[in-house]
Amino acid sequence: MSRVSQFAMFGGGCNPHPQGPSGVPGPTQAALVPSHPPPACSENTNKSCSECLKNVSCFWCYTNNACLDYPVQKILPPSSLCQLSSARWGVCWVNFEALIIAMSVVGGALLLGITICCCCCCCRKKKNPRSDKEEERAAREREERRVRQEERRAEMKSRHEEIRKKYGLFKEQNPYARFEN
Repeated sequence: MSRVSQFAMFGGGCNPHPQGPSGVPGPTQAALVPSHPPPACSENTNKSCSECLKNVSCFWCYTNNACLDYPVQKILPPSSLCQLSSARWGVCWVNFEALIIAMSVVGGALLLGITICCCCCCCRKKKNPRSDKEEERAAREREERRVRQEERRAEMKSRHEEIRKKYGLFKEQNPYARFEN
């Protein structure tokens, strides 16, 4: 077989028709052909829940062991098809009633959390100007206390000096000088 015929046989070259020499679709044509559609849900009736739920468009009803098409135009399957306590979708171990309750609890918790976060953010924004005023007041009070403490310290120092003068206990420049004589 020549190199040119091998190239043409494996879909190479400038062949405008994607079919091979025998009219069979070539490699590019085979990829475009859709695969067979998933089996209808009713084919899995009286089999098992896990077999039925392999197709996401189906739900399983335990009361009559039926695999039914999920009614996409409605949010929940009507009770005429199957009771919610017996209907399974996605996984076999969770029924629709438990799924609805769990989703309601999770949704409520999320809404509550978002509401609390929003309230905290709003309160924090309102609290900031007030806290600035409180911080200024606290700083003023600290400064006033410091000034009063300095005044008391100076007053105590002057009293001590008066007592020293009264009893002749002057502070010496060099306290060790009197021991030298």
